[in-house]
Amino acid sequence: MLDAQGQAQHAYSAARGTIRTPRRLEYEALAGITARMRAASEQGVAGFTALAAALHDNRKIWRVFAVEAASDANPLPESLRARLVSLAGFTQQHSSKVLARAGTVEPLLEINTAIMRGLRDGAG
Repeated sequence: MLDAQGQAQHAYSAARGTIRTPRRLEYEALAGITARMRAASEQGVAGFTALAAALHDNRKIWRVFAVEAASDANPLPESLRARLVSLAGFTQQHSSKVLARAGTVEPLLEINTAIMRGLRDGAG
């Protein structure tokens, strides 16, 4: 049986594991989408429907990133915000190429992975 201090420590450690920062939520969403795109692309033609769904979700999250980056209230440096908006535009265009079977998903996976690395490393 835990004493009061032990109960408090136990409750705090359980709560600490469930707290998610906005960066962590962005990381988790992007990681899930990226994993889905990778898995679908590895299936080839059989995975095209799943790839299309993952690309749709990837476009949605990148639209959110672009809107947030373009906001004057965004605390990120202006040069980084501009690069994020540019990447969002590239992501939209390249997704169309992938859906038209005129491009591969690799550049999108690389971009997402780089952004995930930045979100993870910046989370401290």
